[in-house]
Amino acid sequence: AGSETGPVPPLRVLPRRIGSSDLRVHPVALGANVFGWSVGDRAAWRILDAFVEGGGTLVDTADSYASGRSEMMIGSWLASRGNRDRVVVSTKIGKSADFPGLSARAVAGAVEASLQRLRIERVDLLFLHIDDRTVDFAETLAAVDRLIRDGKVRAFGCSDHAGNRLIEARVASGVLGVAPMVALQNQYSLMHRRQYETDLAHVAASQQLGVLPRFPLAAGYLTGKYRTRADIQASHRSGEVSRHFGRRGQRVIAVLDEVARTHGVAPATIALAWLLTKPSIVAPIASASSVEQVAAMLAAPGVQLTRSQLAELDRASAGS
Repeated sequence: AGSETGPVPPLRVLPRRIGSSDLRVHPVALGANVFGWSVGDRAAWRILDAFVEGGGTLVDTADSYASGRSEMMIGSWLASRGNRDRVVVSTKIGKSADFPGLSARAVAGAVEASLQRLRIERVDLLFLHIDDRTVDFAETLAAVDRLIRDGKVRAFGCSDHAGNRLIEARVASGVLGVAPMVALQNQYSLMHRRQYETDLAHVAASQQLGVLPRFPLAAGYLTGKYRTRADIQASHRSGEVSRHFGRRGQRVIAVLDEVARTHGVAPATIALAWLLTKPSIVAPIASASSVEQVAAMLAAPGVQLTRSQLAELDRASAGS
């Protein structure tokens, strides 16, 4: 935290280490869940260019996003730009129609298919997109470990696993003598705090997991774009956004507006900057549909929130 009066000079942006891995990334990651859905090829390339030119490094996708098209778009861009060494590629497996679940066979097949779509030889960070309770953790962990030893995966983590399951996975990794998880990707934002802060934060800290929050802008609500019911109804994400549009949500937006004005940045920048002050957080994964949104995202690590601003944001967002 900085001084209590006026905006603080921007901080120098340093890369953050993902858990116990050797991966170091810019503190904001680009989510490609909209690629192939609401964002076409040309716009995706502009967004990716702006992200990397602005210092961004980690691009996160999944084999199930737009039935694999998101990975294909990123792969085409990487091949065109020849910048593989500058980009940390993260993808998720477990939800695709071709390789559903996390059996050894599904894990191997899904990663091979992702590598082909991404046009790369190794996934830097692989996430288990689901908690597949039909498969013993030992089978999944052994399959991922084989991929790491074969050089097809650099490090891995999980997505949407409860704290007790993370503990089970760590115990299983120790018993098997295989590579442990290094990262966690779960929903966490000013509008969605309870699950992470009451269940996952302690486990992440004790296991030295690097946390990459997904939906850090609450499906776009924390950008301040949705001011009225009409704004929400006009959105293709109306169902996701409408549940935030209550008394608490409006309190959060009011504080975001005030803090954003003080720092001369967008509300989305402040929402991400708040996350970056929390323990174990490496890089929120935010999606963008325009170059302007990329700029707002990348500005977050350079904002130094004061103690009083953090307290105001914590108070306004308490309760969910």
